[in-house]
Amino acid sequence: MRHPVLIALCLAGMASLSACGRGNSDAEVDRALKSVNVIDESNLNDIMLTVGSPDESVAYFRGASAKAPERVDLKRGLAKSLVRANRPSEAIAIWADVAASPGATNDDRVDYAEALIRANEWKRAEAELNRIPPTHETFQRYRLEAMVADSNKNWTKADSFYEIASGLTTKPSGVLNNWGYSKLTRGDAAGAERLFLEAITYDSKLFTSKNNLILARGAQRKYDLPVIQMTQTERAQLLYTLALTAVKQGDVTVGKGLMQEAVDTHPQYFEAAARSLETLDASVTN
Repeated sequence: MRHPVLIALCLAGMASLSACGRGNSDAEVDRALKSVNVIDESNLNDIMLTVGSPDESVAYFRGASAKAPERVDLKRGLAKSLVRANRPSEAIAIWADVAASPGATNDDRVDYAEALIRANEWKRAEAELNRIPPTHETFQRYRLEAMVADSNKNWTKADSFYEIASGLTTKPSGVLNNWGYSKLTRGDAAGAERLFLEAITYDSKLFTSKNNLILARGAQRKYDLPVIQMTQTERAQLLYTLALTAVKQGDVTVGKGLMQEAVDTHPQYFEAAARSLETLDASVTN
């Protein structure tokens, strides 16, 4: 943000130039002031999109856009804020307006497609992605292309797009996790396991990938925990996931042992696991 002292000095300088006969008009001073305001507003817009709470961001951009409906950047901010606030259905109409405007970019169309996917509008998202030229090669574009291919069960395309997307970012953990889950749903548990492990190497705190890794290993009847970084609470939760997987596959004795280990491992009372263990004991007894 601009420092008040700096702004005051700039304005004083402009005023003195005018007094010295340089011919600066009031209109020129107004334009200078407006330029400073635009810079400050731009900073505020960035802050609201990245730091402000989603609901505050929506309120800010909705108000700003209402005052200046011709501003595409404010509509763009409103649409992004609505997606952040988990209101993609509302964002769709705004994105459609932005995408149809003369100042629309390919990134706008990608963001529009993402809002459509979040609202479960897969066919419309696919149509929007098809409007983007193939020369627009970004991580976000290929991540969405992979998800659409997944929804169409076009596995060859999905694998290709996931691979391209993972190579276009320095933080591929999320897309690798999605790719792994895609493999798991197809029945390729071994392929899924490799991808989940790779995702964890990029983000050791991503519990979703850890849990999915256990599901992939359990599907192969690998009932031991892999050597990965985990807290004691995570260890208990992963043991519980593995226990449920074992029971589901008919390996009840193994599942019961894993469930007991989960209860013993958790640093606090593990109610879900304890309740499941009691139910399992009762069913075996009966």
